[in-house]
Amino acid sequence: MNTPEVTGPPARGGTAGLLGFLDGRPLPRTELDRRLAALRAGPRSSALPAPGTAEDRQLTRWVAQVVLTEELCQAEAAARDLDCSGAPLVRLDQRAAVELGSIAAAAYEGNAAVRAVFAAVTAEVDATAAEAAAYRTAVGAATDRTTTRWRLTTPDGDFDADPATLPADLAAALRSAPPGAVVEVGGWTAALAEPVSQPAPAGPEAPTGALTEAAAHLRACAQRIAFVRWLDRARARRLTLVPGLEHPGDPAQPDNHHRH
Repeated sequence: MNTPEVTGPPARGGTAGLLGFLDGRPLPRTELDRRLAALRAGPRSSALPAPGTAEDRQLTRWVAQVVLTEELCQAEAAARDLDCSGAPLVRLDQRAAVELGSIAAAAYEGNAAVRAVFAAVTAEVDATAAEAAAYRTAVGAATDRTTTRWRLTTPDGDFDADPATLPADLAAALRSAPPGAVVEVGGWTAALAEPVSQPAPAGPEAPTGALTEAAAHLRACAQRIAFVRWLDRARARRLTLVPGLEHPGDPAQPDNHHRH
């Protein structure tokens, strides 16, 4: 892959109106401002932080990092001549979103170039035989042969979830409500479409089909880990951030109040 020559960003005072720099090339913040305006005009605007607050600046940083991730992957996809004609929106399950992290997950869900780069950089990634055996042994001893998952409908989309992973009040309300009825508990809004029984993760004595399912699950996890590592390296090497649009988790920026 030929990386464009890096010319470097201008002095600190010359970054007004910029999202950042990709391979030394300035990126205008037009798309960032468009997305922020769409959020403010959208149906969930009342849940957003008040403009001008530290939380609002953190939201701006988060959206900026999503857009920068998309820009990076679009450049990478073009350099690799990847097919980016996939569906414009997908929905990750909860596990995948957590493993990718909120920024990478949002970029993956909303941008076909991110998904194309993910597929390219993880094509040869797989879990080792030892990892697969250890996983089957560990989960096989701790679970029944069948687990129940709920198919939930929420304002953010549909997904399957283990009832034990839901807030207790929400799970109790869904159990007592008729199928399809919308419940609102503690700020959560959801409807239980149907319970879905699935084979438990495979144990050592599980049939071949269950072992294949476990192997596919482990491979998907390994691919997500590999992509996050690739993305972290590419961001560090190719992106230059500007003041005010640092990563929201950067401990050096003034609005990061997360402390241990």
